[in-house]
Amino acid sequence: MKVIVDRIENDFCVIELQTGVFCNLPLLLVPSVKEGDVVEIKILNNLTDIRKENVKKLMDKVFK
Repeated sequence: MKVIVDRIENDFCVIELQTGVFCNLPLLLVPSVKEGDVVEIKILNNLTDIRKENVKKLMDKVFK
């Protein structure tokens, strides 16, 4: 999903979603953005799967 940084307010940037809805995104997540920047937000499925597997292995060790 691509969003547009509408403005910066305090510790948030106000972004406009593709649907026209506005919401706040903490600047900690995108510290170098400027008004008018286009930011892409996406889910990294391959990294999520690796993380899930690692957590499963840890849980298996703990609950043996």
